[in-house]
Amino acid sequence: MATELNWLGHGSWSMNIDGRRVLLDPFLDDSPVASAKAEDVEAEFILLSHGHFDHAGDAAAIARRTEAMVIANFEICDWIGGQGVKNIHPMNLGGGFAFPFGHVKMTIAHHTSTLPDGSSGGNPCGFVLSLEDGNVYFACDTGLFLDMKLIGTVGLDLAVLPIGDNFTMGPDDALEAVKLLQPKRVVPVHYNTWPLIEQDPAAWAVRVKTETQAEPIVLQPGGKVVL
Repeated sequence: MATELNWLGHGSWSMNIDGRRVLLDPFLDDSPVASAKAEDVEAEFILLSHGHFDHAGDAAAIARRTEAMVIANFEICDWIGGQGVKNIHPMNLGGGFAFPFGHVKMTIAHHTSTLPDGSSGGNPCGFVLSLEDGNVYFACDTGLFLDMKLIGTVGLDLAVLPIGDNFTMGPDDALEAVKLLQPKRVVPVHYNTWPLIEQDPAAWAVRVKTETQAEPIVLQPGGKVVL
């Protein structure tokens, strides 16, 4: 069974990995661009990169309804456990673990991480998923950093990078990230949710195609990538 990754808009993904349902950073009900609502998605596992409302906003409600395992750093797992979520798996930067759908490694990200109630969400992160169908890197919310070159040494079949600027990398730094990571394919995310992060993904894709070896894939919310 092929791995399908469905972009739900902003930084949110729903993945079908060998029959397992995995969510990443579900921000759906209050998102102006989401292709689904929280009540419409299913999950056995939920990956959370950091505590901001536009990434963790719907996680607790979905986890309570589906009994999905929440995979996040220790601070976020502690916080979400206080909201009635019993199935949690805390991790931290640099750590990895083999889950039923594949191996997850938590990578560094340069960002902040305050939870919706104002408490600390610990360190933000990205994820490298080592799957039967290939390796996927979700940079999540981050600025550019040179260690992306090390992340790319695993051999990335797909990289998912923010291009919105202001809160994360913009198009120029995201292009440099592609050069460091050297993925086979790359998908831009975290743009056009609000006017503050408006970008032209098609123009960025042209630059990726002409300046790197990666294949750019521009999706609309609800669009899919198959590994």
